[in-house]
Amino acid sequence: MNIVVVLGVIITLLTGLPVLLQLMRNHPRGLIVLFFAEMWERFSYYGMRGILIFYLTQHLLFDDDVANAQYGSYTSLVYLLPLIGGILADRYLGTRKAVAFGALLLVAGHLAMAVEGEPTRETLAYAGQTYEVSLEGRMDDRQVRLMVEGDAYSFGPADGGGLEIVGLPASAPLPAVLPAGSYEMVKTVDPVGVNVFYLAVSLIILGVGFLKPNISTIVGQLYPQGDPRRDSGFTLYYYGINLGAFWASVLCGLLGQHFGWGYGFGLAGIGMALGWIVFVLGKPLLEGKGEPPNPELLTKPVVGPVNREWLIYLSTIPAIGAVWWLVQRNAVVGWVLSVAIILSLIIIAYVILKVCQTKVERQRMMLATILIFGSVVFWTLFEQAGTSLNLFAARNVDLSVTDGATSFLGIPMGSPEQLAAAGVATDTWWSWIDARFAAAQVQSFNAGFILIFAPIFAALWAFLGRRGLDPDPTMKFGLGMLQAGLGFMVVVWSAGLADDSFRVPLMVLGLLYLLHTTGELFLSPVGLSEITKLSLASVVSFMMAVWFLSSAIAQYVGGWIAGLAGTETLGGQVLDPSAALQSSLEVFQMLGYWGLAAGAVFIVLSFFIKGWAHGVESGHGPAPEPTAPTLDGERQAVNPQTLRDDRQP
Repeated sequence: MNIVVVLGVIITLLTGLPVLLQLMRNHPRGLIVLFFAEMWERFSYYGMRGILIFYLTQHLLFDDDVANAQYGSYTSLVYLLPLIGGILADRYLGTRKAVAFGALLLVAGHLAMAVEGEPTRETLAYAGQTYEVSLEGRMDDRQVRLMVEGDAYSFGPADGGGLEIVGLPASAPLPAVLPAGSYEMVKTVDPVGVNVFYLAVSLIILGVGFLKPNISTIVGQLYPQGDPRRDSGFTLYYYGINLGAFWASVLCGLLGQHFGWGYGFGLAGIGMALGWIVFVLGKPLLEGKGEPPNPELLTKPVVGPVNREWLIYLSTIPAIGAVWWLVQRNAVVGWVLSVAIILSLIIIAYVILKVCQTKVERQRMMLATILIFGSVVFWTLFEQAGTSLNLFAARNVDLSVTDGATSFLGIPMGSPEQLAAAGVATDTWWSWIDARFAAAQVQSFNAGFILIFAPIFAALWAFLGRRGLDPDPTMKFGLGMLQAGLGFMVVVWSAGLADDSFRVPLMVLGLLYLLHTTGELFLSPVGLSEITKLSLASVVSFMMAVWFLSSAIAQYVGGWIAGLAGTETLGGQVLDPSAALQSSLEVFQMLGYWGLAAGAVFIVLSFFIKGWAHGVESGHGPAPEPTAPTLDGERQAVNPQTLRDDRQP
């Protein structure tokens, strides 16, 4: 048994039973449908996210900088496409049809990811001869050897540059030390496998575009305006989001590492298929919510016998081709985002200077813009989880929980080596607990901490709110960024704890994720909700689009920054673990300083601009009705009362 699975069961039982009881007793039955549908959708997304960077670097053998940039392009588009999906749902499809169609695209995309294809092969060419690189295992179990005359040899960096082959006999056809420039590494790529991968991520991007901005909207539609259950309903829904993310990281990472990429990605696809089934079968429980705004318009033929609904569905075929082309071109994605940023800032400036009629409106708009800038900083730091932090976990973290064989509830626990040394048999999987994390399973820290700490923070915000001590949005953003930066600094300060293999203890990474999670709980509860309340009524939708654009920017910039932490690899394995540790620490230190500095700026700024909301938090003055969340930014804000009832999904 895997220790993360054991702990996951305990956490789920302790936190999930109260949630299930509330779902069954106090809320519309449709919320149960949406809860499980969104839980499985997040399961599929985070299942893929947890192992994607390893797939890119170890199966496709992308260099670190290329893999991180590719990851950034993918996640940026995941945040951009929902803007289009939301518009199509609002004007034509309705949210229910959009969610169902998006779920089908996601099922197809995730199952296509399970088609591994042939892994990229790498060979060493020297003096007219080629030598195969043997690739075995995945993630932190990765073993790479150089095959010379039928024998496998380890290798590493040579003094002064180049490659040193460990234990190579003098009679071998090549020297043990190959100077830099004397050899060449040649990669042989399976074009079918690579193109299937890009097709899969294109389907996933489009699927998220249809599903994500619409399923949360249906949650809000289940409750009449002013229904006091609405906020707690979003809180329960948010729990489902994190439950799916948690178990995806636990199970998909475990299967991907120990059984194969296809198993990890395939489980994510099965999860999404279950979500689709729950959603379709649960249609009667939605009480007619989420239906098309104009059914007659939707069924009216547009091109020959093809009506508007099917025209939208069929239009995804050329859209898949466009996304397939775009996701492979990181630079083009960057240009698109840059143009979008410039245009957005121009429009915001025009609204503030020309459209706003009063000082109150101008200051509210300026405060919303400042919060958007803050969100870019925070999510850029936070979203290193899927890239640089994931690779760091596999390469420079000791993923063992115990130092030696021990027991848990009377069951032997430890690594196979530790238990063997203690004379404990490990012949059957259920008779012992494997006290090691798979590298991708560290992604479960964030969602697991949220399941534990969200109720605590909800009580904290309620306690402070009753006494008028609840921090203003800018202060919360500053404290959130401060904790994100501090999380990186914890890793930097722990460098002295690294062992002889240049691996730091697992608890260091756990503390980083704890600080990132508490930072998220400071910042996310105000996110999108503040934008909807502070923005001028005539530009609320536009400002929501800019908020999600900021998330796309954070993903893109985060991918580029993660590339800076990369190091030289051969066969997906680092040549020099010491250099890999140093490279990661340098980037983490930079990110830590940025987070601390940005947090300090926002905290100081809060004392000067805290009045810019002009009573919007307390309900004084006109403000647009808060809307349901559309993306979990991941897990963006629901409504500041949701978990302060104040929490975001």
